[in-house]
Amino acid sequence: MSRAGNRVLTGKHFMLGNVAVVEGALAAGCDFFAGYPITPANEISERMASRMPEVGGKFLQGEDELCSVYAVTGAALAGAKAMTATASEGFNYMLEGVGYAVAAEIPCVLVDVQRCRGENYATQADVMQLRWAASGDHEMIVLAPWSVQELFDHTVKAFNLAERFRTPVIVMSETTIALMRENLVIPEASRIKIVDRTRPTVPPAEFVPFRAEKDGVPPLPRLGEGYAILHSLNPHNERGGITWDPDVFQTMYERILGKITAHRDEIVETEGYFLDDAEIVLVAYGSEARPALDAVEAARREGIRAGLLRLITVWPVPEKEIRAAADRASVLLAIEMNVGKYAGEVERVAAGRCEVVRVTKNRGEIHTSNEILAAIEEAAR
Repeated sequence: MSRAGNRVLTGKHFMLGNVAVVEGALAAGCDFFAGYPITPANEISERMASRMPEVGGKFLQGEDELCSVYAVTGAALAGAKAMTATASEGFNYMLEGVGYAVAAEIPCVLVDVQRCRGENYATQADVMQLRWAASGDHEMIVLAPWSVQELFDHTVKAFNLAERFRTPVIVMSETTIALMRENLVIPEASRIKIVDRTRPTVPPAEFVPFRAEKDGVPPLPRLGEGYAILHSLNPHNERGGITWDPDVFQTMYERILGKITAHRDEIVETEGYFLDDAEIVLVAYGSEARPALDAVEAARREGIRAGLLRLITVWPVPEKEIRAAADRASVLLAIEMNVGKYAGEVERVAAGRCEVVRVTKNRGEIHTSNEILAAIEEAAR
């Protein structure tokens, strides 16, 4: 194992999922972390507290979640690659800051380790909250890793997307994988793709803070560099001036939403298994995709033509991929560890193309492959 400036722990590891998040963040260039203790995300803060000084970064234990998320937004505006981490209820307390980060277009990463209400048991119940809970019209980028390796990989990806689109990005972790130990391979630093935010190319006197190029993403200077900018939640024009004008308000939000929706193909990622001839397609994300794949392979051994569409990006919705699966299949099974939330999106996209069956479980434990296989067998009858 080599240490590239002690930031990238290149080599093979047997690592806890929460620790893999930290190493992914550091590999992506994270140099500021703020958080407040909450299980089952505490190992992220603990690891950050020891690793940040090693790489010359800053660690802050906030007085609460709201302090933490606002510390992250401030650090990001000052030029840092910044992150916080929490678990379910803690994300509730961060929502004011998340809404601010969206409206002020602040690149940062938030990790939510989902847990059952007040207990450290497995769930995917936050999937709609992460998309819709912040105030105001907005888009959100949310990634759903299914392994310790992907907790590392997708934390890197989250930072890159945040920097690319000047927006908060969420890694939707789960108790299931956060507290799991698995093999992890960290590549050489030179092989890790790093994206940095666009900086102004004109002097302060010529800079228009919220005037964007064709991609809809304005350049972002560091606080203290002489660029006078008001980073406000309020409706603001291209120069950042707060003004209530319906046209200004509409223009601002259309660009903030458009910079995400216009680049869905760049953002959205999925994986398909046995989809070429599948008559029954499972749609799953996060840890639920693991038993789903096992069940698909078992169904294949029984002669049932099943396949799996694994959603790596859950928001924005992978509409093209779900629609393509619905066009080929006779039925989609929406697999979720909640009462059935994202299934509504699957039904919306697949409407009129094929039947959608909800396969849900909300008992603080992941589906077993046998439970999902039984659902496949029922659909095949």
